[in-house]
Amino acid sequence: MTAQLDRRLHPVRPDLASVDYRDQVQSERFVEGTDLCVVADKVALRACPDLAKGIDTELNFGEIFRVFETTAEGWSWGQLQTDGYVGWLPSQALGPFEQPTHRVAALRTYRYPAAEMKSPVCSQVSIGALVRVIGYETTRGLEYAKLCDGSFIVAKHLVECNHKISDWVTIAQSFVGTPYLWGGRSSLGLDCSALIQLSLQAGGLNAPRDTDMQETMLAETLDLSTGLPDLRRGDLMFWKGHVGVMVDPTTLLHANGYSMTVAYEDLQEALKRIGDNEFGQLTSLKRLSSTSFTEV
Repeated sequence: MTAQLDRRLHPVRPDLASVDYRDQVQSERFVEGTDLCVVADKVALRACPDLAKGIDTELNFGEIFRVFETTAEGWSWGQLQTDGYVGWLPSQALGPFEQPTHRVAALRTYRYPAAEMKSPVCSQVSIGALVRVIGYETTRGLEYAKLCDGSFIVAKHLVECNHKISDWVTIAQSFVGTPYLWGGRSSLGLDCSALIQLSLQAGGLNAPRDTDMQETMLAETLDLSTGLPDLRRGDLMFWKGHVGVMVDPTTLLHANGYSMTVAYEDLQEALKRIGDNEFGQLTSLKRLSSTSFTEV
């Protein structure tokens, strides 16, 4: 059964597996895992412990990573609790577990050592980063949230973890111009499926990480046998290995390797260009509903 499990989503190896799989797979040993938090601004997650290899995805500051193994070479193998992604990252990017209370809602913001915007910054964090707020301080009329590590973030750049907005496409549109980065998952650079995932997260909805997962697991599939139906804002357009979102009936928004940015594109032009040069024909069209996802 082990061979049938997607290594991206299941913390299972021949020599080690999560205790949750004890009755499902064969492995030399099973472990509970330890929850830690990302203390780096962001960190790459890889399929193997090798900095020379490409990245699968990225973890943002404060996200929870369940560690099943830490090596003497400074790598940790585990599973991101936000979306279940499994892989390797440098152990130094992790710190003690703190239950988050808020997430970053601004496209990006800064952590300061004091409630003072003129102070040298500790770091820059991206939309989707998670923090634990323990208090508030106001300086010259600007409110700052004090975090559990003693740093500060401008309070209006945060929302509570369970906050949601009705028009998640607005969040996707705020990424316009952001550089395309294969495996990226932050406002400094991201790929097509990360654009969808992070935007839906801001809408209060969990979505899987990769395009194939999103196409399989998300929403209602619309019939394409007689051509495209009337499209709506928020409809998801899937190709083999690519996804974009409709912002209106004729305009696609996607992070793409053609413009190397998050960009708007006329749908008909995109269908022709992608069909001729990149991913082939459209494979599915998905329409979201309030029951399509698990709430964050």
